[in-house]
Amino acid sequence: MQIDRAIVKEQGVTFAVVIVKPSAIQTQYSANEMRQRLSIITDFSGLPIILASQNSRGKFTYQGRKDIVNFLASINASRIPWKRYSIY
Repeated sequence: MQIDRAIVKEQGVTFAVVIVKPSAIQTQYSANEMRQRLSIITDFSGLPIILASQNSRGKFTYQGRKDIVNFLASINASRIPWKRYSIY
């Protein structure tokens, strides 16, 4: 399985951003479930995990810690250092 993710350090806060399907952030329950699965299969070591999904026009929606979500919503997603990882 492959995921697109980024580890970002901004204003003294380090966090992870992971691209997921829109259905993964439709409800708080599904978002929490996705975060739990990601924390098990990745090496985020206690970092806040922000879930990101794109609509058909490429616009991102973020879900997670409010201060980080507000920051991400204020920048262009091309500034995020995305990398594709294979996980098993």
